[in-house]
Amino acid sequence: MPLLLVQAAASLYLMGLIWLIQIVHYPLMGKVGSESFVDYERLHARWITPIVAVPMLIELACSVLIVAWRPPSIPAWLAWSGLALVAVIWISTFALQVPLHSRLSQGFNAQAHSQLVDTNWIRTMAWSARAAVALAMIHLIWKSTSQVIE
Repeated sequence: MPLLLVQAAASLYLMGLIWLIQIVHYPLMGKVGSESFVDYERLHARWITPIVAVPMLIELACSVLIVAWRPPSIPAWLAWSGLALVAVIWISTFALQVPLHSRLSQGFNAQAHSQLVDTNWIRTMAWSARAAVALAMIHLIWKSTSQVIE
């Protein structure tokens, strides 16, 4: 159960963070202005990385461990779905968002900015689903534990 709680905490944290980034932070990038944008993007990358990378690594490790040592009350498809969603998030991050940030680090580019906002919906939806999977796993464990007690 502690592993499931750590996984849920990481997934819920990342879900909240990605919604903030999607609805507030990324759209506001377009308002920074050309003169300040390169510094803004550089600072964004430096400050956001530890805030995102550590919980992403925790979430990944927990997802792998839950697939490897799945509690009997969690269906295999649910554990694998959670890991698949983590894979979608990582692939989207490194195949889409990181290259777009790299382009933006050279200076504001309206097309790259628009693509960043648009493609980030992949991570926003995947992390929302990932958080739901984590909560579903906790519910199933809690349900099976409470049945044993009764």
